[in-house]
Amino acid sequence: MGLGVLLYLLFCINYLLLDRQGSAVLAGGLQLVRELELKEEKDAPFLPEIPPSGSPFPLYPSLAPSPLSSFINISTPKLSGQCTLNFTSVDSLITTTATDCFAAFAPFLANVICCPQLDATLTILIGQSSLQTGVLSLDPVHANHCLSDIQQLLSSRGSELNLKSICAMHLSNLTEGSCPIKDVNSFESVVDSSRVLEACQKVGPVNECCSRVCQNAIEEAARKVAARGNGLTGSGGIEDMSEKEKVVSCRRIVVRWLSRRLEPGPAKQMLRQISNCNVNGVCPLVFPDTGKVAKECAQKIENHSICCNAIESYVSHLQKQSFITNLQALDCASSLGMKLQKMNVTANVFALCGVSLKDFSLQVSGCLLPSMPSDATLDPVTGVSFTCDLNDNIAAPWPSSIQASTSSCNKCIQMNSFVLRLLQYQSRNL
Repeated sequence: MGLGVLLYLLFCINYLLLDRQGSAVLAGGLQLVRELELKEEKDAPFLPEIPPSGSPFPLYPSLAPSPLSSFINISTPKLSGQCTLNFTSVDSLITTTATDCFAAFAPFLANVICCPQLDATLTILIGQSSLQTGVLSLDPVHANHCLSDIQQLLSSRGSELNLKSICAMHLSNLTEGSCPIKDVNSFESVVDSSRVLEACQKVGPVNECCSRVCQNAIEEAARKVAARGNGLTGSGGIEDMSEKEKVVSCRRIVVRWLSRRLEPGPAKQMLRQISNCNVNGVCPLVFPDTGKVAKECAQKIENHSICCNAIESYVSHLQKQSFITNLQALDCASSLGMKLQKMNVTANVFALCGVSLKDFSLQVSGCLLPSMPSDATLDPVTGVSFTCDLNDNIAAPWPSSIQASTSSCNKCIQMNSFVLRLLQYQSRNL
């Protein structure tokens, strides 16, 4: 399949069972590929119980046994009645978040789609509510009620029940934390609000990660607000850990203020673009010990077959963790390559053993997600789907000494070049 193909990961479900620990067991139509049981493990909560297999089996839309309308509104939310936030103002965002974090998908989409969308929704919720309250945070008591209500609202629309743990939701997502300013008037008296708004109204999907125009404006504003409480100038470095934490808290206040000034749609786009710069810059996979691979592939490889078997076995464990983006796959390939090089694996075993970028992602049809922000969709007939940006065998690059020493800016340029390469590949295969 070519680039831009919409991969339908259909949950052809006759019923959804939830066990006492909140793990989901999907049955019915999934028997056509094999029953898939997803469990939360104490030691590795992001690792699904999927045995390694030689070839992934695709899920076909035409095999869906019945509509999934019963999963769109699973239950009536039990709200506390103590939360003062205006949920109606972000109703569509709540629906989008519930879909992005839909049931058993949530752990596997957590890093790229689910948690960034949830964080954006919480930020916009506070920002939009401040239009009535004039305050950019909640006190801890109300924040606790509101977090519970948000989880109720999301789960009533089909989301994973354990989002608080998966996405590390804390009271600080809604309170002012250690930031000394929380009301709108005080914030606008300290910060050059027009400058921040201008920098973040239109965030470039590619250039922002290199130029950091919006992110730098947010950081500068956060430092000014943090300095208000202790007499700092806001322009120099802040070394004390408590001061760093204060800047982090004030950064939340800044983005909530931006979400107040922007409509929910543009605010979501801005927040997701910014978070994507961080998401794409780090490989989220946990690498097991590479000792066995190094033993079979180090220095002069005597038996290519044994070496490749070791590589394939190792990569199969990575394929159980989560969906990742094409740019994350580049980082993951580089990280694994450098780990092997440090253990005297000098040959390009990726090329030798046919390791491609998609091999680093969860193996349901070998899908890599787009590097740009995207959302899942839930349709009553077709089920849950999301767009795969890369589903072809583009070889995983073996790291060179030049790559290892490149600056973060050069890394951005390399990533942008890779995106252009993907677009060119797509245009040739239309």
